[in-house]
Amino acid sequence: MTVGIIGGTGIYEIVEMGSVLEKKVIQTPFGTSPEMIIFNLHGKEVVFMSRHAEGHAYPPHMVNYQANIWALKNMGVECIVATNAVGSMYQSIKPGDLVVPHDFLDFTRLRKNTFYDDRTVHVDVTEPYCPLLREVLNSSGKVVTEGVYVCTEGPRFETGAEVQMYRKLGGTVVGMTGLPEAVLARELEICYASICMVSNYAASISPAKLTIDEVFDEVEKKREVLIEIISNSIIKIPESFKCQCHCALDGAEVKSGQESEDL
Repeated sequence: MTVGIIGGTGIYEIVEMGSVLEKKVIQTPFGTSPEMIIFNLHGKEVVFMSRHAEGHAYPPHMVNYQANIWALKNMGVECIVATNAVGSMYQSIKPGDLVVPHDFLDFTRLRKNTFYDDRTVHVDVTEPYCPLLREVLNSSGKVVTEGVYVCTEGPRFETGAEVQMYRKLGGTVVGMTGLPEAVLARELEICYASICMVSNYAASISPAKLTIDEVFDEVEKKREVLIEIISNSIIKIPESFKCQCHCALDGAEVKSGQESEDL
């Protein structure tokens, strides 16, 4: 079992807990991957990738999500634990809380969101986050065990009116990096779950001005807890981790001539 970690802000130190084997950058059909660090942790091979590349080089709307996910698949990754910084749309979910979402709302607009532009593939996302991997993360007892992740295009923060709309649609937290990452992982039959760090209240939930400083400040406060949860989750992921995510393409592709036959 090879586990992938997609790190946003603040968890690079997890690599130091293991034994580094190599660092690798690969060319994908979609561009060059960020540097991946391959290391052993708790008897498992782990591939760590910084979503934004070194030095936070790429803002959320410029991340090459296709290259990132394809590269992890190429490295043999079967399940991905991703981290995301988010804003909370409810005062009951406070800065510093950790949320494991069970569903999402996608409000991105310009991102490459599929690997299948050359053929018709309708992948099922009834449960967009791997239920088995979510169960592992939730077993820590230190997270909010469900929520709806709203992904916006960025790089600006959301307006108060937008946040109120997202709330009415069922959103719980809002961020800029979770999609199309989750869907691309499903398209390549990789288990994927996210653990979201609440760094601030979203616009209109708190009267305070939103700044990037509070994002980094809150991440720093919870960094050790976040790393601990991910580390312990790697221990709990079984070697024979097989689930519905690994056969996501079964019955998903429209075969040649099928559309005309159905009509």
